[in-house]
Amino acid sequence: MTDSEYIKIYTGGTIIVQIIKQRLEAEGINPIIKDETESGRLAGFGATLIGQPEVFVHESETAVAVRIVETVRSEMEAG
Repeated sequence: MTDSEYIKIYTGGTIIVQIIKQRLEAEGINPIIKDETESGRLAGFGATLIGQPEVFVHESETAVAVRIVETVRSEMEAG
């Protein structure tokens, strides 16, 4: 995703990424989730290194998206 209008806002565990994705979509933001481990699994390749999914959003939505990520992370830490 070089020279792209999309910015990586989070890298982490699958569960937190799914919560972030749901919250972003509720705000009308359509994130791109890049998960090389899952892509490899679906293609039939075994993964020797388990990666962490990454969340990207359009650069114009970064400020709102970062606030959502911070909220989710603080909720997860408090819970």
